[in-house]
Amino acid sequence: MQAVLAGRPLPEALARVWQGHPHLTPQQRGAIQDISYGTLRCLGTLDATLGLLTGPRALDAALRCLLLCALYQLRHTLAKPYAVVNHAVEAADRISQPRAKGLVNAVLRKFSEEPDAWLERAAQDPVGRYSHPLWWIDKLKTQLPEHFEAVLAAGNRHPPMSLRVNPRRDSPPDYLEALSQAGIPAAPAGGAAVLLERPVAVSELPGFWAGRVSVQDWGAQQAALLLDVAEGMEVLDACAAPGGKTGHILELADCRLVALDADAGRLRKVDENLRRLGLRARLVAGDAAHPETWWDGRPFQRILADVPCSASGVAGRHPDIKWLRRESDIPAYTERQAAILDGLWRLLDRGGKLLYATCSVFREEDHQQAAMFLDRHPDASPLEAASGEAGLLLPDRRHDGFFYALFQKR
Repeated sequence: MQAVLAGRPLPEALARVWQGHPHLTPQQRGAIQDISYGTLRCLGTLDATLGLLTGPRALDAALRCLLLCALYQLRHTLAKPYAVVNHAVEAADRISQPRAKGLVNAVLRKFSEEPDAWLERAAQDPVGRYSHPLWWIDKLKTQLPEHFEAVLAAGNRHPPMSLRVNPRRDSPPDYLEALSQAGIPAAPAGGAAVLLERPVAVSELPGFWAGRVSVQDWGAQQAALLLDVAEGMEVLDACAAPGGKTGHILELADCRLVALDADAGRLRKVDENLRRLGLRARLVAGDAAHPETWWDGRPFQRILADVPCSASGVAGRHPDIKWLRRESDIPAYTERQAAILDGLWRLLDRGGKLLYATCSVFREEDHQQAAMFLDRHPDASPLEAASGEAGLLLPDRRHDGFFYALFQKR
C-alpha cells in the first residue's frame, strides 16, 4: 500500500513483495493480494473514515497504511474483529513511532463499536462516498450526468470474469458443459463469450493450457468482432501486448497479422499467448506513432489501434489506477493517441478499416478524439459496426468500460 500511494503500480508492488518473501504460501499470497486490491478499491471511503477517527493528527505513512488495511478487513472481510485489531496492534510494533500500538488499538476499537455511523459520516464527503478522486468524480458528473454513479460503483466492484472460447478447438455449448462438469457455474454471454459466476484460477479451467479457452473481458472481445477480418488479409494489431485481441483476431480468420508493441519485453507475453492457442503472427517491436522505423511499406487492410489511455473504464480490475492517475495526465494521453492514429492511418490501404479502441470512459479520449481524427483526415469515414458493440460501453456487472470507433479509408 505504501508503494502504491508513493506512485508505484500495484502489480509491481506485489511482485516486489513476492521477491522479498519467497517462502510465502499460496494462501498468504492470496490474502495479501485480496487486502491490497480491496483496500485500494475502497480507499476513498477508508481514508475519509480514518480522518474522522484520528482528527487532524498527522500519521506516519506506514501507520496510515496499516490502519487503512485493518479498516478494510473489519468492514469487508469475514475476519473476526478482535483478530484484526490484535494483529494490527502486533504489526504496529514494526513501526518505529511512539505510541503506535495504543493509537492502532484505540482507532480500530472505536470504529468497531459503530462502523455504520462512521461510514455514514464519511459518505458526506464525495470522495468518501464514491471512493474515487474528486477530479474523476467531477469529470464523470459533467460528461455522463445520467450514468456517473453507476460508473463509479462499477469501479469499486470486483470485476466480472469472462472467457472466450476458441472456435478452432471448441464451441460455447460444449465448453459450458465442461465447466459444469468441473463444478464451475457459468452462462453464455453471446458469441464465443462465457461469463463465470465467480472468478477462478486459470489452472481450474478445462483445457486452458491446451488453448480451448482464453480469459478476456466481454467488452474487450468486441474489438476483433468489430474489425471484420477476412481470410488472407494483411492485418496490424498495434499496441498488441499482452495479446488477447491478437489471439482473438487469428481465431476468427487465417490472416497475415503483425503484432506491434513499443515494449519488446511485453511482446514475449503475446508470443506465449499465441503459442498456447497454436496460432502465429509476426511480432514487431516499434512505435505505432512512427511507422517509418519499422514498416516495410506493405499496406494493411485492417488495423486495430488499441491505444494507451487513462484506463478509467477498468478501475474495478485495476483499482490502483484511481489513485495513480492525475487529471493533468489526460492531455498527454490524448496527444499520444492522436499521434498513433495519424501514424497508423498512413499504413491503411484504400477501402481498409481502422478500429480505434480505448478502455477509457472519459470523453477526451473517446468521442472527442474520434471527432478530431475525422476533422484531420477528410478521407476517413465513420462506419456502423457489422457485428460487435461499438461506441461507448459503460462498465457494469458483465464487462469493463471500453470505447470503439470504426473508420474506413475512402
